[in-house]
Amino acid sequence: MNVIKVGMADLNIAKSPDRIRTTGLGSCVGVVLFDNQNKIGGMAHVMLPDSSLSKGMLNTAKYANTAIPKLIEDMERAGANRRKLIAKLAGGAQMFAFSVASDAMRIGPRNVEACKLALNEARIPILAEDTGGNCGRTIELDSCTGILNIRTVNQGVKEL
Repeated sequence: MNVIKVGMADLNIAKSPDRIRTTGLGSCVGVVLFDNQNKIGGMAHVMLPDSSLSKGMLNTAKYANTAIPKLIEDMERAGANRRKLIAKLAGGAQMFAFSVASDAMRIGPRNVEACKLALNEARIPILAEDTGGNCGRTIELDSCTGILNIRTVNQGVKEL
């Protein structure tokens, strides 16, 4: 069994028996897709809600509206069945308190909303989520079982 690492603004896939992990989810959202029949998991570490914010070269994995379609495409290429995919989300914290209640400062909640929109457009159901709050998270998906382990600072480990 290998642990495949996903960096910030990155995405990757894992087939059974491998696991896939990302660390440092603050306002970023970890989007996990899983095909239980074919035992294929995918993960995107989404930093920002929309690629229209991009200047210059586009990193597809950085934005919710481009990362999720790319992850689905990569998983299908690896043998996953799009109609069998389910999603789990983690992250999207509001890491800092701001004196001005500007929508631009709500990066975490906006990332969660954008990921949900992209998954809805792709007709992929969200089975579970651990989003919001103000703590960082590390997530790891077991591509054999589809269980997502979430480690949160000062809150231990939970399974989705």
